[in-house]
Amino acid sequence: MYDKVIWPERYDPKSSALYALNDIDVKAPPEVVWKLLVDAENWSSYFPPEDRVKILAGDSELAPGTRFSRVTVGFPMSLHVTEYEPFTRLAWETTVDDDETGSSAYHGWVITPTDNGCHVLTEETQQGPFFVEELGRKHPGALYRYHQDWVERLARAAEAEVHNHKPTVA
Repeated sequence: MYDKVIWPERYDPKSSALYALNDIDVKAPPEVVWKLLVDAENWSSYFPPEDRVKILAGDSELAPGTRFSRVTVGFPMSLHVTEYEPFTRLAWETTVDDDETGSSAYHGWVITPTDNGCHVLTEETQQGPFFVEELGRKHPGALYRYHQDWVERLARAAEAEVHNHKPTVA
């Protein structure tokens, strides 16, 4: 059994309009996966759709309390890191810029060490009219598919990182 996201009450999946869970086993240590996740401005190096991410306070990586912005599927969003346990847990809260409906989302990542590397689980809940319309009605299943693509590409990038940096035996 793997750990799951620790939900703030307002984002609990039981009371959220949209919810997705995606997970994958990765043949790379948690530290390698972690480095790829906190290097948000370079997510596009392995996941091209995330090519418009900007950390706002001049930090080079996500950290506790970091505020950052991104444009996801054409919509500008503001994000705030709410959970940060190195190599284990990362989560952020999201609001849609210029959305007057108060729609929001919560996206968490949980990395669990395994005998062969680690297990990566990501969960997201979304609330409010914006998300219900865009992802619930117009594009059902899109949240799950987007995250599935993300975890698969993250796994390949982490495994490539391990493969490319193995010490050679003389």
